[in-house]
Amino acid sequence: MAMGFSVVWGVTGLINLAHGALMVVGAYITWALYSRTGIDPFMTLPVSAAALFAFGAVLQRFVLERVIRASLFMTLVLTFGLNMLLVNILLELFSADVRAITMPYSSLALEFAGLRVPWTRLAVFTLALLLTLLLHLFMSHTRTGNAIRATAQNPRAAATLGIDARTIRALSFGIGAALAGAAGSLMAVLFSFSPLAGDSFTMKAFVIVLLGGLGNMAGAITAAVVLGVAENLVSGLGAPGMRDAVSFFLLLAILVLRPRGLFGARHLVDARAH
Repeated sequence: MAMGFSVVWGVTGLINLAHGALMVVGAYITWALYSRTGIDPFMTLPVSAAALFAFGAVLQRFVLERVIRASLFMTLVLTFGLNMLLVNILLELFSADVRAITMPYSSLALEFAGLRVPWTRLAVFTLALLLTLLLHLFMSHTRTGNAIRATAQNPRAAATLGIDARTIRALSFGIGAALAGAAGSLMAVLFSFSPLAGDSFTMKAFVIVLLGGLGNMAGAITAAVVLGVAENLVSGLGAPGMRDAVSFFLLLAILVLRPRGLFGARHLVDARAH
């Protein structure tokens, strides 16, 4: 979830407030395929990722590209409007009812030394790490990945080398949307969801990217684990209602104590300057 948010922010400079809504779209794709065809939810990841990639690339190329040089406020307004549009479309298509996926093997778990970990959670964790690794390999060992990194670091120099910045930004937004769709499919395996569930995920992605550092994959993984452990500790200590508030407290702490994140990567001001 956070890696998709980071790719979009790092390359295009956009803080995508609709990222959580894109995740929910991916979750509904998985739910629809599972409920109507019986296909295993894990097998729907390529479908949701491909659908969101196409949507994201087209959206960036023909809509968001028009405000790429506008003020930060205008980009926030546009992505907020996109978020509201997606939420209302989902409400119209699926209503506000909470959906969930219960698979035949959902109750199976790995038991070891008194611990019981559901296999579905282990599978989701493994797939999330695998997707992150694949993104890292793509960015580090392919010409397109190097072009994306060059555009993120210095768009003018990249253009001098013949890289089409508009195409790269569309591709980057598509990749970010694809990762959001895949994350939504994985989320649907573990949690119930509704069209209104996206905002909390956008907030978590934002906090993770700030905590780990923009464009820092290792930092994002570490920050995601820190946030997840912190949320579950709060819930385990008897305050489940404060679970989502952990993100807000971490955000305030980051902005006050270390705006560049724990690993010293560049922050919003640097991203917009590039």
